[in-house]
Amino acid sequence: MDSTRTAVVTGAGGGLGRAITAELTRRGYTVWATGVTEPAGEGLKTVVLDVTDVRACRALADAVVAEHGRLDLWVNNAGVLATGYAWEVDDAANEHVMAVNATGTINGTNAALAHMVPAGRGLVINIVSMAGIVATPGQAVYAASKHAAMAYTLSAAFDLRRGGHRGITMCAVCPSGVWTPLVSGRVGNPEAAASFTAPLLTADDIGRVVGRLTERPRPVTVVPRRRAPMMRFVDLFPRLALPLIPKVMRDARRRQDSLARKVG
Repeated sequence: MDSTRTAVVTGAGGGLGRAITAELTRRGYTVWATGVTEPAGEGLKTVVLDVTDVRACRALADAVVAEHGRLDLWVNNAGVLATGYAWEVDDAANEHVMAVNATGTINGTNAALAHMVPAGRGLVINIVSMAGIVATPGQAVYAASKHAAMAYTLSAAFDLRRGGHRGITMCAVCPSGVWTPLVSGRVGNPEAAASFTAPLLTADDIGRVVGRLTERPRPVTVVPRRRAPMMRFVDLFPRLALPLIPKVMRDARRRQDSLARKVG
């Protein structure tokens, strides 16, 4: 068996995925970087992967283990976004978001656990989003998909503990808006204002969070941590939060407009 730690990162073609692969490489992992087109990068194993294809996900996990004898880490990072009033987003967009963000996370998790459970060790990190904790105006199907990803992550963690598999850990990372192409490409789109309710994080910020989780895993990590209580409040008391939504969105829109002027 190869002694080098191995990792798979989905959605590694750019932005957040690229930052995560760089951090894991720095930490000594052999990284298999995947994307719908082959990702670029030095010192990486690059693979074309459609995360909605369950057989392809399982084949990738099999290939990693066949080459290295082990699969230590799987990061489900691939994600897509659709914005607009919930009833106006078209069916194709809804299906695509759910397929990538929810089913893709399930496929990757199960592909990894198929090898980690027999080995008795491993770590799965799912990049969920703060939209997996609280409903998001203008991003209904995105929030629905991320709630599904969060539920699957925690349910799998509970099942692992129920089955006595203490050497395997599930983690959910829930950042607020991150300046990646997913968000930067919508800086002029008012329907995406919910992504700008707070100062944007960088991809490297989240890459470092993932790196730290490889040393000290925890079930749920909200980034920035100070926003967690407010998000929990909105989630637990939607009747109280509803009157605040127009003001929150106006403030987010002003922040979005300001950023749009800066980036030109």
